[in-house]
Amino acid sequence: MMYTTQMNAAKNRIVTKEMIAVATKENIAVEVLLEKIACGEIIIPANKMHHSLDPQGIGTGLKTKINVNLGVSKDCQDYTVEMKKAQLAIDYNCAAIMDLSNTGKTNTFREALIASSPTMIGTVPIYDAIGYLGKDLKEIDARDFLEVIEAHAKAGVDFMTIHAGLNKRMVELIKREKRLTNIVSRGGSLIFAWMEMTGKENPFYEYYDEVLEIFAHYDVTMSLGDALRPGSIDDSTDGMQIGELIELGNLTKRAWEKDVQVMVEGPGHMAMDEIAANIKLQKRLCHNAPFYVLGPIVTDIAPGYDHITSAIGGAIAAMHGADFLCYVTPAEHLRLPDIDDVKEGIVASKIAAHAADIAKGIPGARDIDHLMSDARRQVDFEKMFTYAIDPHKAKTYYDSRTVSEEHTCTMCGNMCAMRTTNKILEGKDISFREDKTNA
Repeated sequence: MMYTTQMNAAKNRIVTKEMIAVATKENIAVEVLLEKIACGEIIIPANKMHHSLDPQGIGTGLKTKINVNLGVSKDCQDYTVEMKKAQLAIDYNCAAIMDLSNTGKTNTFREALIASSPTMIGTVPIYDAIGYLGKDLKEIDARDFLEVIEAHAKAGVDFMTIHAGLNKRMVELIKREKRLTNIVSRGGSLIFAWMEMTGKENPFYEYYDEVLEIFAHYDVTMSLGDALRPGSIDDSTDGMQIGELIELGNLTKRAWEKDVQVMVEGPGHMAMDEIAANIKLQKRLCHNAPFYVLGPIVTDIAPGYDHITSAIGGAIAAMHGADFLCYVTPAEHLRLPDIDDVKEGIVASKIAAHAADIAKGIPGARDIDHLMSDARRQVDFEKMFTYAIDPHKAKTYYDSRTVSEEHTCTMCGNMCAMRTTNKILEGKDISFREDKTNA
């Protein structure tokens, strides 16, 4: 039987090879997966043109997934470095990579990335529009944007961020609300600027049905962008954020009617005590579609450490039901991240996701923690390195100082609690006095 999208297949009780792969990885029954894909609670972003893809599921009851952003900017245009970042994301088993390149002709890099990457690939087409079309923003016609979307879809992009919720009604709210940080979404600011300069409706909103036709043809997943996400904790959970979220809920249902898979992007900066309520609100207003959170960053005063502020927020968000975490690096708000920044961001985000999976009771999430704890009981450092999220860093730290006795580290030495307890339980005596017979 033929099907158009993963959602269309699920609605017609067709089990795809991608569904089988996801069910196996997640230890979930295919029948359960079918039901949740059909109703929109789980997505499998898998463009028909992405032939190297190793499919991943995102949504209710599945492991929390990680996205890694990369791509060139006007001031940093070395695609070799960006490909190294992509390989790092693959090596760390991240589920997705978003190419956010925003200058020049980016298609060569994107096509090479898709051809070689088993991870899902995402893009934000409006970033690429100026370079792809060779026009300034004000000169771009509404239908030009559709041309860029189709080019990305045809290349094999698995999901795209489309800022369709920012319409003329929301523009009036923006002017009335007078936020502290206004619009901090790059894509949202470009749409807002285009609308104000041309006097026209948001093309992604006005021609949303045509966008859905392109998405359905290639089976691209719609990532509904939060153009009005808060850029400071002062702006969180305000009228602009919630007003757009209501619109995104409507757009979600329209996409599902066309059998297009959807995830909804979520808040940026937000105090910790607001996160749980925001997740619940998003799930309610957007009909339990998978939630893709950008942070949340829980305090505004930690430039250089925003991989930590976002890991705190991401763990809380995922624990309360967020499904997909966009990593944040130490370079956030400061510069394009280098390879070391990318690694720090990946590890911080993976820690947040794993901690949340334990809290959510995801089957098997605790298994590796059990193995790590058993290795610590045995004081077996080589096993500990095997189970670590970052084995190289753990081993480097351990090897940086010489231990005086086997099965110890330089923190506790021969007073290691595990070692002491093991020996006593084995019926052995312990002594901490140094042998001074040869002194």
